[in-house]
Amino acid sequence: MGFGDYPKEYNPAVHGPYDPARYYGKPDTPFGQVKLNELGSWFGRRNKTPSAFMGACSRAWWRWQHKYVQPKRVGMAPFFQLLVGSMAFFYVINYGKIKHHRNYKYH
Repeated sequence: MGFGDYPKEYNPAVHGPYDPARYYGKPDTPFGQVKLNELGSWFGRRNKTPSAFMGACSRAWWRWQHKYVQPKRVGMAPFFQLLVGSMAFFYVINYGKIKHHRNYKYH
């Protein structure tokens, strides 16, 4: 699958219009329904290639877009989610500088 191509599992005659937020591969047990003794085999069935990871990130992005950003009446949720996400990101990348400013008790 090249950049910008449809997934190889997508068939327009079967699936209809393409939805970037949908997984067109073989359905499997959802993670929330996997039992502890089946966890190893469930992870073994996952596709662990970089293109599969990027596809999962793309689907997550489009699901977020369809749920919070693109509805007819958009609320404040996507703006606050981006704000909190950016605050957490910048805290993580600046943690090395911030940790030196802790309040220590010298006694």
